[in-house]
Amino acid sequence: MINFSQLRAFFEAARTGSYSRAASSLFLTQPAISAQIKALEESFGFKLFRKLGRQMVLTEAGSELFQYARRIFDLETEIEKMVSEIHKLERGVLKVATTKTYARYLMPSIMTRFHSAHPAVKIVLDEGSSLEMLKSVLELRNELGIMAKVEEFAKIEYIPFARERIVLFASTHHPFAKEGKIRFKDLNHQPIIMKERGSGTHATVTRCFARHGLTPNVLVETSNIDFIKDMVRKGEGVSFLVQQAVEEDAALGHVRIVEIEDEEMVLPVFIVVREGDKLSPAGRAFLEILMQIKEERFSKAEL
Repeated sequence: MINFSQLRAFFEAARTGSYSRAASSLFLTQPAISAQIKALEESFGFKLFRKLGRQMVLTEAGSELFQYARRIFDLETEIEKMVSEIHKLERGVLKVATTKTYARYLMPSIMTRFHSAHPAVKIVLDEGSSLEMLKSVLELRNELGIMAKVEEFAKIEYIPFARERIVLFASTHHPFAKEGKIRFKDLNHQPIIMKERGSGTHATVTRCFARHGLTPNVLVETSNIDFIKDMVRKGEGVSFLVQQAVEEDAALGHVRIVEIEDEEMVLPVFIVVREGDKLSPAGRAFLEILMQIKEERFSKAEL
């Protein structure tokens, strides 16, 4: 087993050509340097230096060892540089989990804001249902996430982030669109194009149907938002999505948002991290930006 304190003493003595200069470089005494090198020579079983007058000359073995030692301590310098750059957010990779809806409608602006402050940090975005993404954080495949809470998991910390309104929308030719408002019981037997099981939207809508004593007539379950909106536009059924996913389509006249008089569906969204875990520097910076965005949203809501 190599003693790296002894190896460093040898390397500095060989690099500077002097025990005294090595001692000065390492903030040690000259006898301490001499003792370290002697111990290393005894460990290896051969001499590393020979004296030529007052000059220290490397032996052949010492010269070969010096080349290896240089590579080791060059790597040490590179490691120190790497660690410093990670702390300064001058490099790094951050894995973030989120839902497909948020990946499309929320994450681009968050990632732009993060990269404007920390352009050297790469973000790897993982998309899936809230349940899948919760498990990915729990299993350390992602460092943190933004999603709904569809199940209570031990070892997961849920930090409130936003509350998203879930809206019902239909084809512009659907009777609901002409009425503009309905009661929840009017959804009985209506074909529903439903978000996939495991999503926060699916869980919220299913609970609402149960609360009204109804069972949703699910025609299709899918995670593909474009497919859902396309099916609704064609009049195949009605659907539920978070409002920001439907607003542009409604403004363009592709679909119609339908008000439900006796129900307000709200989806709580959370920042998810493993309980007790210390986030990486990039993770802490990302969380800080999310909390700033949360505060800005709260301030706007108060106006």
